[in-house]
Amino acid sequence: MTEAKRGATRAHLGMLLWALFVGLSFPAVGLMSEGLPPLLLTSIRFSIATLALLPLLVRQGARWPSMPGLLLYALMGLSLAGFFGTMFWAAHRISALSMATLFVTVPLLAYCIGRGLGVEQPAGRLLAILALGALGALGLAVAENNGDLAQLKFGFGELAFFFGCIASAMYPVLSKWGLQRGILAPQAGLRTFWSLLTGAILIGLLGAIWEQPATLLRMDLRDVMLVIYLGVFSSGMTFFLQQRATAVLTPGAVTAYSYLVPFVSMLLLFFTQPQRIGWQWLPGSLLVLLAIALLLRRGAREG
Repeated sequence: MTEAKRGATRAHLGMLLWALFVGLSFPAVGLMSEGLPPLLLTSIRFSIATLALLPLLVRQGARWPSMPGLLLYALMGLSLAGFFGTMFWAAHRISALSMATLFVTVPLLAYCIGRGLGVEQPAGRLLAILALGALGALGLAVAENNGDLAQLKFGFGELAFFFGCIASAMYPVLSKWGLQRGILAPQAGLRTFWSLLTGAILIGLLGAIWEQPATLLRMDLRDVMLVIYLGVFSSGMTFFLQQRATAVLTPGAVTAYSYLVPFVSMLLLFFTQPQRIGWQWLPGSLLVLLAIALLLRRGAREG
């Protein structure tokens, strides 16, 4: 096996682990006390993640990024702030089904934006795989809502969240674009650190404007431990794995693993609420698994 193939294999396996970490983060978030400010909590999570990555900076003797690099990291942080900001704003205004339906567009958006910026090549096969995964993820979202499509609509709140999805798709595209031009650090850990640091600052500013920082005083010991866990694993580790994969995979292929997140959530749901198991989950599950299998096969061939 060539070094390129080994790198591609590690990237794909890392993104499988990424999907597992992200899928497990939702139950952890659900265990936190109600009434806490979500944007400020996200900023704290990102700050904890940057602290966890500090040893990498010391070990690698990292310096401040160049001015173009700093500006690009700021844009990457802005894309994180845009997604999380609109997600938390829309969560109280649109249905979960609408959010899930719009979120499945992220890999397709990443591919299209990547084509525009020259970091994606024309790939009909990849487009077909992304469409297949989107259809499967949508099927899982519909199954979770017991097939009730009445909640599915498109208004101002949905439009705002769609712009948040565009912001989310921009993150891996900007990473790939900066890597190809030598603007960003070649080390995945350093790219993760600087993008999370800028994201923490920008999301923290949004939280200070929209939320009440004093509500953070309601946190108990369990909340603190959960935020630390989410910061290290759900933020630090997941963004590191995504950055490592971005170096060898295209943005569309990287974001395609988001289709596995509802599948992981489904497995957790079955474990905690086995009475909800039904045939309605099968079509979406099969399509998602088929899409990921085809993505792995495509990566093995091209690696």
